[in-house]
Amino acid sequence: MAPPTVSELNVRAHVPGTLRSGVELFGDRRVVITRSVSQHHAGALSRTDGETIARAAQAAVRQRLPLVMLLDSSGSDVTEGIDSLHGWGEAAAAVSACSGVVPVLVAVTGAAISGPALLLGLADVAVMTPDAFSFLSGPDAVEGFTGVRTGPRELGGAALHATSTGLCALLAADQDEASELLGVVLGYLPDHTDAEPAPFANSDPPEREAPELRDVVPASANASYDVRDVVRSIVDDSELLELRSGWAPQMVTALASVGGRAVGVVANQPRALAGTLDIGASQKAARFVRFCDAFNLAVLTFVDTPGFLPGKDLEWRGMIRHGAEMAFAYAEATVPRVCVVLRKAYGGAYIVMDSKGIGNDICLAWPSAEIAVMGAKGAAQILRRSATDAERQELEESYEEELLTPWVAAERSYVDDVIDPADTRRAVSSALELLSTRRERLPRRKHDAGPM
Repeated sequence: MAPPTVSELNVRAHVPGTLRSGVELFGDRRVVITRSVSQHHAGALSRTDGETIARAAQAAVRQRLPLVMLLDSSGSDVTEGIDSLHGWGEAAAAVSACSGVVPVLVAVTGAAISGPALLLGLADVAVMTPDAFSFLSGPDAVEGFTGVRTGPRELGGAALHATSTGLCALLAADQDEASELLGVVLGYLPDHTDAEPAPFANSDPPEREAPELRDVVPASANASYDVRDVVRSIVDDSELLELRSGWAPQMVTALASVGGRAVGVVANQPRALAGTLDIGASQKAARFVRFCDAFNLAVLTFVDTPGFLPGKDLEWRGMIRHGAEMAFAYAEATVPRVCVVLRKAYGGAYIVMDSKGIGNDICLAWPSAEIAVMGAKGAAQILRRSATDAERQELEESYEEELLTPWVAAERSYVDDVIDPADTRRAVSSALELLSTRRERLPRRKHDAGPM
């Protein structure tokens, strides 16, 4: 069931429009909430509706409360012309001002078209139901411009946004479950950027061993496993709220707690594309790290990646820029950062997955970790191009034995400790406890101009 809501204060209660806003108890949290209450003109947003969103967002920033929007709207009201567009512009500006200050959560249970669609893009977390769809240009416009006939859900349905665009972070069966999921997400977040997340009641001992982790990584370097099994063995009570699970599945981003502390988890997923990084995976991880940093969630990173996914199309579409997004997000993060290298950590992908060089606080590695510029086979091909097969095989074995181990990185202090996998929860808990008082003074600047 959805979290019960108790109205504390209505805002602009008698102003005509399809939206209503106010301050409510959402479960056990006070939030500023805006919801669609009318399907007049298919829920189209008038100028006054745009103003209602803007006032709600401004109140959220002033009162330092999360902003929650429950939307079902066909876009700007065409009967009002430019007035409705002006109102939506005010809404977009006010919601943008919330970014990084208070959490912005949206649930869509029907349409979110044109302007309202962009509100989803401005949100930190968007939840959609099966009846929901969202796009900027509708089926008629698409057909008129491209000649391709499509339907609303084919063009921008919830399933598409959950798998192809990354707009939808969580899918819900209905409106009640959508509200419930927003409440769960809120449980990991503080009310605003100047507060810490509330501690979780926790009976899972921080020093608990996880002997099952000794066998989770296959003996074969090319065999896959589910990294979520690793994460669940480490976090409290094996509870993991994965966001955007259907989009760029080779990268896992999730909310959890360790020792009662809320954390954000970033992990390569060997089951999908061998855990390689492409554009979607880079965008997904970078956006999530910045989200965690904004709301004071420590970032726990699990590394098992052979590198960036090769491809002419990827390079032409800006793989460099998007790969740089990950490096930038980690490098500017000021929250505690703990990295655990499980297996492969090669090349540029090793760097951007919160390596010691990019600035992590504590880097741990399992004995199975392989930290190097590349794998043994690729290195042998470069170092001995004219070698015989036997000579190349000998070089590969030598490379694996001497360089593809965590001990070289540990000797150079790029890894703080090589640990028994069964001790990972204890080591991570201790690291987070040590870093709980970490503070960093940021340089004065208007804002960053990072890669986009």
